[in-house]
Amino acid sequence: MLVVVALSGCAVLSDFGGKEIHVSVNGNDANNGSARKPLKTIQAAAVKAQPGSTVTVHAGTYRERIDPPRGGASDAKRITYQAVPGDKVVITGSEPAKGWQKVDGDVWKRVIPSRYFGNFNPYVDKIRGDWFNPCGRVHHTGCVYLNGEWLAEAVSRDQVMKPAGKIPLWFAEVDGDDGACLMNIAKVKPSAGAAVSGGEPSFRYGGKAAACSEGGTCSGFIQNGHWLRFDDVDFGAGSESVEIRAAAQTGACGVVELRLDNPEGELLGNCEVTSTGDWQKWQNFTAKIKSVTGKKTLCLIFKTAKMDGGNTTIYAQFPGVDPNKEQVEINKRQTVFYPSKNFINYITVRGFTLENAAANWAPPSSEQTAIIGVNWSKGWIIEDNIIRNSKNCGVSLGKYGDGTDNTNDAGESDPYTACVRRALKNGWNKEAIGSHVVRNNHIYKCEQTGIVGSMGCAFSKIIGNELNDINSRRMFSGAEQAGIKLHGAIDVVIADNHIYRSGSFGLWLDWMAQGAQVTGNLFHDNNYAPDIFCEMQHGPMIIANNILLSDRAFWFNSKGIAVAHNLITGQFDSTPFDGRNTPFHPAHSTEIAGLHNAPAGDHRFYNNLYAGRWNGNAVNNAALPCFASGNVYTKGSVISKFDTDALVKPDFDAGVKLLETNGSWYVEVNIDSKWSSEQKHQLVTTELLGKAKIPGLPYENPDGTTLKIGNDYFGIKRDAGNPYPGPFEVKDGGKLKLKVWPKNEKSVDRQSAQRANSDQ
Repeated sequence: MLVVVALSGCAVLSDFGGKEIHVSVNGNDANNGSARKPLKTIQAAAVKAQPGSTVTVHAGTYRERIDPPRGGASDAKRITYQAVPGDKVVITGSEPAKGWQKVDGDVWKRVIPSRYFGNFNPYVDKIRGDWFNPCGRVHHTGCVYLNGEWLAEAVSRDQVMKPAGKIPLWFAEVDGDDGACLMNIAKVKPSAGAAVSGGEPSFRYGGKAAACSEGGTCSGFIQNGHWLRFDDVDFGAGSESVEIRAAAQTGACGVVELRLDNPEGELLGNCEVTSTGDWQKWQNFTAKIKSVTGKKTLCLIFKTAKMDGGNTTIYAQFPGVDPNKEQVEINKRQTVFYPSKNFINYITVRGFTLENAAANWAPPSSEQTAIIGVNWSKGWIIEDNIIRNSKNCGVSLGKYGDGTDNTNDAGESDPYTACVRRALKNGWNKEAIGSHVVRNNHIYKCEQTGIVGSMGCAFSKIIGNELNDINSRRMFSGAEQAGIKLHGAIDVVIADNHIYRSGSFGLWLDWMAQGAQVTGNLFHDNNYAPDIFCEMQHGPMIIANNILLSDRAFWFNSKGIAVAHNLITGQFDSTPFDGRNTPFHPAHSTEIAGLHNAPAGDHRFYNNLYAGRWNGNAVNNAALPCFASGNVYTKGSVISKFDTDALVKPDFDAGVKLLETNGSWYVEVNIDSKWSSEQKHQLVTTELLGKAKIPGLPYENPDGTTLKIGNDYFGIKRDAGNPYPGPFEVKDGGKLKLKVWPKNEKSVDRQSAQRANSDQ
């Protein structure tokens, strides 16, 4: 009978392919997942789901991290996770926090045993990474939430004890966490297996590679809460101990936990590393473990000796309220929906509220975590979700982590080029990586980016999303902050999005956005930096049919960009020359065709409507010639010297205004219908634009078909013989008031992800 039951269980598991699995907060993970007997957790459904399965989640709040162990088999046979239409389904990285004790005035504290957080304590976890700037203080990934609004982290306990300001503060103290380095690791060796280099893990969370006095590299600067993962560690015929070769300066010591698979995996054993007298004076420390055979994934987790028995104490300001009578939550999970393994392909996530993740900084050189992310996979669809409250990123289409971070092991002129070459060896090609769709989501209150992606974003479509209040608190800085920040955005389509109130750039395309198309987007109130920053691009790239209303519209230290049919009121910044050498590619490929620096120029400006602060003379002295035709300059704008057939109206006030009423956004603009008769305009096509100089490639669609900007911002067909300048194809002049967000349903529905610019 036991054999029959076991075999039946296997049959049920395989039978989930193509079937619907139900999840309810009132369910039980011992159930079969039917509508009448739903599971209780989404992760339990993820374990059962097979290619073709649909996981349907019913109303409620799910406090868990979903780590899908597998993906779909193809676009037609994907695994779908969806909320029941009309149900509010929240997946959160936070937990309710009761038991607050009043300290003084508006300040309360909560004392929590640190064991509560397991091996991820967000109040120990420091924000860090390549290109991160802490602005002279420490920041942690955790937060405190009062009735859905997050409090700001104080610099010190003294600061939190002062009267609350506009934004209340919190501060945490963790026993045993003094910020000191604990140890360096040179080697890891199972008793019956081969040694592996401690400086070359498969993945590192914290610490960094450093030279080892015994040769090679070690993992150095290891602190409390850091961990290393080693894949395919050979435990031989049976290891009952693991030898760790470590070094620690006088006074330093820590505990190393050994776990299978991941930091929360099965505990094998642990050992204490005591002072060896110097950071490069090595000694072997032995951890007794349960017997393990064969090749396994081994994680080393580092803690201070005081962590397990200590407490985490959180102080917080709650002006005028008793936190025990309000909804107060604290972080517990780093991500909400994120696979721990790479190449988990063809997953759809639809209709959820995903919130309150303690994600760390997402540099382009290492793994990029977020509230929801794909972790170096292909073919995800993330649509119709509310994504909010991340200390760093909301959505990640980004890079894997390989333990090398920003190292330059290939002798490149720039270390990120070395990262690109490693990524090519790790599957960065159209067949294996990218081609995601991020559609119709509302993403807000994320302090690094709304959407981030390094190389893993290639060939994707980002369509119909609303992104706002990104990096709005500006408590830290760094070279990776924007509403959308992408590296390697080859052939990416960014269309019909609304991006506003970003404390940094609205859209930042950094390195290798060859073939990208930025069309039909609304940008405004991104007033600390431009709406669009194009860094080290060689072209071809299209920016068309957009409305750019911030004080600064563009910053280019690039070449080969075609700017067509936009309404632009902000100023233009152009860097004359950037001497870095960055990759360009064969058409529609990730392979590197060559490297080139970035003299300004080789841009095309066609049929734009300029107003306000636009200064076209920013590229008058560009090293490479620019091309322009059909542009209209109204009051306040400055003409470019190369724009020889421009229609200049210095006394015509376009009067551009943006209005918001009950969630709908309108643009008011004055136009003159005679502009179409006073000036001839050409339809913007592949033929008109020619080829970008450095790669020698034409401006065409991601699928290689001919480009034609044949429709306007709303999808209205343009007059092919004489298209109207600006983003709107109009018939009559005067003052227009146009609803520009939400856009008409046709432009942001699911079919629009496939629309080609041959019809734009």
